[in-house]
Amino acid sequence: MNDQVPTLIPPGALTPLPDGKLIPALIAEAGEHAAWRYVDFFTANIRNPNTRRAYARACTRFFAWCDERGLMLTAIRSYDVATYIEALQQAHSAPGVKQQLAAVRMLFDWLITGQVVPFNPAAAVRGPKHVVKTGVTPVLEPAEWRKLLDSIPTETLRDLRDRALIATLTYSFARIGAALKMKVEDLRPRGAGWTIRLHEKGGKEHAMPCHHSLAEALHAYIAAAGIAEDRKGWLFRTAKGHVATVLAERPMDQADAWRMIRRRALAAGIMAPIGNHSFRATGITSYLSNGGTLEHAQEMAAHESPRTTKLYDRTKERLTQDEVERIRL
Repeated sequence: MNDQVPTLIPPGALTPLPDGKLIPALIAEAGEHAAWRYVDFFTANIRNPNTRRAYARACTRFFAWCDERGLMLTAIRSYDVATYIEALQQAHSAPGVKQQLAAVRMLFDWLITGQVVPFNPAAAVRGPKHVVKTGVTPVLEPAEWRKLLDSIPTETLRDLRDRALIATLTYSFARIGAALKMKVEDLRPRGAGWTIRLHEKGGKEHAMPCHHSLAEALHAYIAAAGIAEDRKGWLFRTAKGHVATVLAERPMDQADAWRMIRRRALAAGIMAPIGNHSFRATGITSYLSNGGTLEHAQEMAAHESPRTTKLYDRTKERLTQDEVERIRL
C-alpha cells in the first residue's frame, strides 16, 4: 500500500455537519458525539487563530490518510500514526512534522477526556529530532537600526506612527500581535516614567517599563494624531484612504505592519529580509550584548522558557565575525 501523504484532501474525506462545518468523514462516522467533540477541540480548546488553522489542517490531513486505508477512529493504532509520520518526513521539514504530530496527539487527548476513544495512539510516537540553538529571524545591527529610524521623517502622522511602532517592537520586545492590540490607554504613567501594557497570546497581559526613547516616540505620535483623549481607541491605526496625514479608527494588522517595514527598509537601503519579528530579536540582542541578563530578558519578552529567549541572542554571531576578521593576509 502507498503510504505517501497526499498534498490535497481527497474528495469525500470531509463531511458537513448540519450547521455547515466540515469535519473528517472518519470522525463523522464515529457518531454525533465524536463529531461535536472534534469541533469543540478547535473552537473551545485552542484560542490562538493561527494555531487553530495549523492544527485543523494537520488533523484533517491525518484523518484523510487514515480514511483512505479504511481505518475506523477507534481502530487507529500507534503503528498507523508512526507510519504516517514517516511518510510526512519525506516532504516536510522536522519542525513541520513535529507540529503536525503535536496536533494529532493533542486531539486524541481531547477525544479521550470526551470518552470518544479509549487511548491515544499518538502518545508513544516520537517525532523527528530537531534542536534549534539560534533563531533564523534577521536581526539588525545597532547602526542599521538607527539608519532605518533616521530615514523615516517626522512630517506626517504616518511617519510618526511608523517610528512609534518600530520603537515599541524594539524597546519593549513586543510581539507584533501584542503591539497592534494596544489601545491608547495602554501607555500609562508610572512615577516619573511610563509603562506600556501588552496584550499577549492566550489573553495574558504583560506590563513593561517604557524606555525613554520609546516614550518620546509614542507621545509625539499620540499628540500629533490628537488621540490622547480616545483612551479606548486603537493606538496604531491604519492611514485613512492611504493618505499619510489622516488616520482611520481601524487598527493596523500584521500584514499592514509587514508592508510598512519592508517599504521603510527599502527606502533606508537595508537589503536584509527583515520583518515584524526582527525588531523583537534586535531589541533582545542589543539588551544582552550590553550586559543585560538572560533572566531579565526572558521576563521582559514574556517567554515561558529561557531557551526561547536564547534563540534571539545573536551576540555569539557578532563575536564570531569579529574573530574571523582577525585573519589578515
